[in-house]
Amino acid sequence: MDPLHPYQLLSLFTVGVVLAIVLIAAHTYMLAKPAAAQEFLKKFPRNQVLGQILLGIGLAWFWLLIAPLGLGKLSSLAMDLGEFNSAKGLLQILVPISFVLVCISIRDFLAVRALGLLGLMAAAPLLGAAFLKDPTSRLLVPSYAYAMLTASLFFVGMPYLFRDAVTWVTADQRRWTLVCLAGLGYGVATLLCALTFWRGY
Repeated sequence: MDPLHPYQLLSLFTVGVVLAIVLIAAHTYMLAKPAAAQEFLKKFPRNQVLGQILLGIGLAWFWLLIAPLGLGKLSSLAMDLGEFNSAKGLLQILVPISFVLVCISIRDFLAVRALGLLGLMAAAPLLGAAFLKDPTSRLLVPSYAYAMLTASLFFVGMPYLFRDAVTWVTADQRRWTLVCLAGLGYGVATLLCALTFWRGY
């Protein structure tokens, strides 16, 4: 039997609490400081420096998944790619090269594309932590992960949709408040479920 990947060993309780804290903190700030949050979101797609930072984090994370064995902690996240295992060596070289090439050549919406990459990477540990766990309420975590996966695919392939979404949600203060309250409510529900039902999972 193959050993479990570290993602599958993550505690549903821990992952749920972390996800809840991120959602609550982000949406509380968006409610408390709407002007600052809206200004940041509007400028985010053209923020080249932040885009490069996020891209670097995302590609470094991906590289750890294909890292060669025998590197100690750097190899701890390496996963079996099945029939694509033979491509690992090539990918280990191409990932850092692609980082440099993308930073040089892509100027439009790099930050959004990089955010999409991070979203794709972050979905895996969320799904791993909830996999085959008993509480039905665990579905809060994979539901969020699949929504994030869907949005991230669009961010990578059609990044202008992020700009359009920000324009739409910031055009009306009531709409902004409702979106923030929805995110905050999801975070609170996740936290309550984690504290009530997910201990020990």
